[in-house]
Amino acid sequence: MEGFISLLEAIDGVVWGPIMLTVLVGTGVYLTIRTRFLCWRNLGHAIGNTISKEARQTKGEGDVSPFAALCTALAATIGTGNIAGVASALAVGGPGALVWMWISAAFGLTSKFTECAMAVRYRIKNEKNEMLGGPMMSMERGIPMVYGDKWKRFGRGLAIAFASFAVVASFGIGNLTQGNSIASAMQTIAGIPMWVVGIVVGAATLIVVVGGLKSISNVASVIVPFMAIFYFVGALIVVLMHFTAIPGAFVTMFRMAFSPQAVGGGAAGSVVASMAQAMNKGVARGCFSNEAGMGSAAITAAAATSDDYIKQAYISETGTFWDTFVVCTMTGLCILTSGVMDEVVVNGETVLQGAPLTIRAFESTLGAPGAWLVAIALALFAFSTILGWEYYGEKALEYLTRSTSAAMFYRVVFSIIAFVGCISAFEIAWDIADILNALMIVPNAICMILLVGPLYKDMMDYEKKVKKSK
Repeated sequence: MEGFISLLEAIDGVVWGPIMLTVLVGTGVYLTIRTRFLCWRNLGHAIGNTISKEARQTKGEGDVSPFAALCTALAATIGTGNIAGVASALAVGGPGALVWMWISAAFGLTSKFTECAMAVRYRIKNEKNEMLGGPMMSMERGIPMVYGDKWKRFGRGLAIAFASFAVVASFGIGNLTQGNSIASAMQTIAGIPMWVVGIVVGAATLIVVVGGLKSISNVASVIVPFMAIFYFVGALIVVLMHFTAIPGAFVTMFRMAFSPQAVGGGAAGSVVASMAQAMNKGVARGCFSNEAGMGSAAITAAAATSDDYIKQAYISETGTFWDTFVVCTMTGLCILTSGVMDEVVVNGETVLQGAPLTIRAFESTLGAPGAWLVAIALALFAFSTILGWEYYGEKALEYLTRSTSAAMFYRVVFSIIAFVGCISAFEIAWDIADILNALMIVPNAICMILLVGPLYKDMMDYEKKVKKSK
């Protein structure tokens, strides 16, 4: 078993290594340039659409409102990576890792826009008159529509690969690992036995997911804004209580983000890191957190009611903004301004990272309530991720089987596995899920690059329509 675990860790290191990260970010760079930076230029427009009353209405074809679809995607996106992932990136890559998170997320905006636009453009209705879409439908339908029937087999092959990776990943990163994070946090902070937490999480998951997307989106529309605001306000209090350290934190961040030599000092505390370390950890954790380019969020975007797929894609694009530029940034600033980076490395060894580092930042400033705040946020983030990924996996399975008959069985099994995740530390599941998440990127990146041409033309038509309406 140890040999198998070592093999998984080696594979994980390769798939999330420089080559894959280059593919992921490089695709975002290409798409951003190919679409003439429209996703950057229209970010304000996108945020405005997201918070508008119209986004909460169900106009056009689809299953749920654009806002509900976004919240469901954010439910899966905003997870333990925003708390534990950011802290780990800073502990190993230094404060400069946060800058590289922003850089990768900037190009991730276009990747998220592209995959979600295509999901709405090429979606179909299933036997229950519900929407079925996502990268798998974009690959199967979009590629032959643009390049001809001779590309059908190629598109279908990509689609099967993507959907297969997504189904298995949904049980790992979207379920087992999240449940374990919830149970560990509750046991550490409140002393609640993991099996008790497991029963609650498993039952709550089943109650929500048994109702399908509408039930999941209704819960997500409430829990996502609440948990994001709850955590943001708590983090803001921590940062403001150390407001004199903010300028120094930003100076250290940018100095270490672009320093070829390993450096430390300032807000870095005891951590010494180079530009290469900052880039690797920042990009990896950033991509893992916001999932831009992975294709997962596009599955939910395909369910949104919309009479203009470009407009819906702009709303979906903001998911990367909220996840990285807001939530991840607040976590990073809490750690950097509170001074806890001094405790990360002791005698040359990293002794504090992940969720414990974030908890320490809040606790050092707010006392015991700070630790509770992070634990509650971690539990909410992880539970919402379970709900969002259930829908991803269910739709990927529906694509593979071409039937909705397995949906209820999948929901029950998924809920049982949520319980199992709470009572068992499946370290192997982390590695397997990590690998499959990375593998989802390859077919999705190929699809986005092949279909961005027609998409850009429609983006320009949308630009003209918006300008005329002003």
